[in-house]
Amino acid sequence: MTGTDAGDMGNTTLRALAATAVLLGLMSGCTGTTSRPGGQAPSAPDHAGLRDVQPCPGIPGFSCGSLSVRLDPFGLTPGRLSLRVAMSDVASAPHGVLVFLTGGPGQPGVPFVPRLAGRLGPALRGYRLVMFDQRGTGAGALDCPTLQRQMGASDLTVPSPAAVRSCAGALGPDRRFFATADTVADIEALRAALGVARITLDGVSYGSYVAEHFALAHPGEVSKLVLDSVVPSWNVDPLQLVNMRQTSTVLRDVCAAQGCAFDPASDLAAVVRRYHDGPALLDMLVALSVGDPSFPGVPAALHAAAAGRTAALDALVAQVHAADSATAGELSQGLHASTLCADMPMPWGGPDTPLAARPAALARAVARLTTAQVWPFDRATAAGNGIIRTCLYWPPVPVPSQGPGAAAARAGLPRVPVLLLAGGHDLSTPLAGARAEAALAPDGRLFVVPTAGHSVQSRADGNPAEAELARFLS
Repeated sequence: MTGTDAGDMGNTTLRALAATAVLLGLMSGCTGTTSRPGGQAPSAPDHAGLRDVQPCPGIPGFSCGSLSVRLDPFGLTPGRLSLRVAMSDVASAPHGVLVFLTGGPGQPGVPFVPRLAGRLGPALRGYRLVMFDQRGTGAGALDCPTLQRQMGASDLTVPSPAAVRSCAGALGPDRRFFATADTVADIEALRAALGVARITLDGVSYGSYVAEHFALAHPGEVSKLVLDSVVPSWNVDPLQLVNMRQTSTVLRDVCAAQGCAFDPASDLAAVVRRYHDGPALLDMLVALSVGDPSFPGVPAALHAAAAGRTAALDALVAQVHAADSATAGELSQGLHASTLCADMPMPWGGPDTPLAARPAALARAVARLTTAQVWPFDRATAAGNGIIRTCLYWPPVPVPSQGPGAAAARAGLPRVPVLLLAGGHDLSTPLAGARAEAALAPDGRLFVVPTAGHSVQSRADGNPAEAELARFLS
């Protein structure tokens, strides 16, 4: 792939995109020593708190079981959920238990065990790897067929209002029990079920956000943290301002590597200004930063489109969107909406804001934006991205109970070893977020792979993060 023409984007890249679209920040969650209250690491797997434990079908060396958790961890609403759990059958784990947290939100964990164990095997020596299907994912996925079909594995594809309303209606009032605080409570239940005093957490993308919030809520139960493709503990801006601004830096870096004789950021600005297609272009570029951070064909396609020749760019947008498809079992858009619309600070306030009050509040927030804040995109991109358009129509739910010890905005992480991993070409969780979170980690180290995109542990060329991870974990 030379990247000289968007039309050259062939089957290899599309296959890579299709594979990584369902990962969307999968890599998250391994480090640290876990021990029993007496300090002695378990010498054999302890499954006392898990049900129906037996060898995992098709995953040699792992046992699978189920963890029963309360639907409402912080209230009185009845009901329980059963979460699937996979645990490595190591005879000895001197470094303890490492819980790896997948992303999305909406990804399961157990199906990715073989990929993770194969990719990070050397770094995991001495640990018992544990992965689980977070509530609302996998076999228990919140399934909204129309929304799923429209958005696939994307954060930013713009859904129809009808698909959003239909999904919320189908899930009903229980959709309020799928916020991050509820998943944090599930991890604490998993720790107790495993019979260990502390765990190491490795989270990728949304998994990093979950790991941070577990550490803030349960600092005494954490040994180490690995935060890959970091979502800061105060969450991201739903207007995507950092992501939009970072696009110019990334495109110019890519163009310099390819020897371009033009400015792709200026070309992108011209295309957005002429065709008003900012949300679709942002969605495409973010998806490529996950699937192929070399952005093959993108600079040439933007340059041609800026001159009025849009065929190559139109084809690229369509190809990337097609490759971004995913089932609810791979990444549940019902869970994605339930979690993001509960957790994210929106321009209109919290998730309990009436629908009628939201459009005007959004318009006021967008009107205050300067050109510099959104360039090379525009205000319409900020107001029209898929996250904003989903939550704009997501019916109100009560502000979620945050549970005991929950994180305050921009709270410092506990004093435990923290490794933060970031890709310089990541437009899904830009480098700025990792830098800001690193400043709040008193025992943290930021490791940047300049040309990597999203999910550094699993996808960086030559995997330079693997050696850094192995050093940190050992």
